Amino acid sequence: MAEDILLYWGSGSPPCWRVMIALEEKNLHGYKSKLLSFDKKEHKGPEVLALNPRGQLPTLKHGDIVVNESIAACMYLELDKGSYLAGKSFSMADAVCFPYVAFLVRFGLNTERYPRLVEYYELVKERPSVKASWPPHWLENPQNQDTIKDL
Repeated sequence: MAEDILLYWGSGSPPCWRVMIALEEKNLHGYKSKLLSFDKKEHKGPEVLALNPRGQLPTLKHGDIVVNESIAACMYLELDKGSYLAGKSFSMADAVCFPYVAFLVRFGLNTERYPRLVEYYELVKERPSVKASWPPHWLENPQNQDTIKDL
């Protein structure tokens, strides 16, 4: 798996560092990385913009899958089928991160592009704690929006 991963990153960026720590913790040594200069605006170059229209780092590419948000990238690296963020049991990591994943799905996350995030979303949204705390206005208007469908 590691050989198929390419990480575009910038030195000193906490979000980039977060993903690099996750890659190391998962023993994914041998991943490719491309250090880009924020000062030279290399993160706004055509190579990055083709993968991340916002031109922000980090950008993680694994085969045909591209993940542009650092927390999403960490979740992508962590999730096995039927897994929560920190393993086989629901933890505080899930309580902290799931609302952001649900928000992304609500506003049009491209489900074909991020299948692992969608698997995670489907797993966690069925938990009693999540059902009991679901945003009331989302219940009143369950229709998902397509605000971020192209990201």
